[in-house]
Amino acid sequence: MLKISHISKTFNPGTVNEKKAIEDLSLELKKGDFATIIGSNGAGKSTLFNAICGDFLTDAGSIELDGRDITFMPQHARAKEIGRLYQDPMRGTAPGMTIEENLALAYLRTAKGKSPFSRISKKDKDAFRERLSLLNMGLEDRMTQPVGLLSGGQRQALTLLMATLITPKLLLLDEHTAALDPGTAEKVLELTKNIVAEEKITCLMITHNMNQALELGNRTLMMANGNIVLDVGGAERASMTVEDLIARFK
Repeated sequence: MLKISHISKTFNPGTVNEKKAIEDLSLELKKGDFATIIGSNGAGKSTLFNAICGDFLTDAGSIELDGRDITFMPQHARAKEIGRLYQDPMRGTAPGMTIEENLALAYLRTAKGKSPFSRISKKDKDAFRERLSLLNMGLEDRMTQPVGLLSGGQRQALTLLMATLITPKLLLLDEHTAALDPGTAEKVLELTKNIVAEEKITCLMITHNMNQALELGNRTLMMANGNIVLDVGGAERASMTVEDLIARFK
């Protein structure tokens, strides 16, 4: 599904601000894999996501998604197949537009055969309402309200829905519950687990929560100095404790 082969990225090369963000990193995810990623600040976690999304071109290596080389594919083209949530709930939505308009943008951007200038039908709107009702936040009755009036948790739940409205080939979750209060974070995380499981979405999730790193999904990755230094799954992961993970982290 996702095959990353020996990618590297250095920012500001040849200057005093030179930073090797990713160095000779390789990773393979099978269809339906859900891998959590941990690592200290500056380990390269978000930079890896940026490389996958095409925020910049890597200096070396290749990236394949579902058997197709996307190494030089532009960012907007990758966005049709890759969903992403950020730590900041405000980044994934347009606050001045209504809930319905945000959903329409997400749908037209990712739906094959649909022009970005197409009109949303009543059938589409009914489908939006039905999907919103699954969030259990009452948003289906607020479809004409600006997204800017929603709380952070409601906006993050909406962003999750927008990212998976058309099932993406890959879902990237960049600490998407870190900025929420504990109760809301738990609710959004539960929504995430349910959507990923039901749609069998291949997923990478960055987290600083060691319990989440071992409990969610089927693989745990650890990054340091721009590379993956630990990749565990199966029986080894099942028998690993948080203390074991912290010891490996140190």
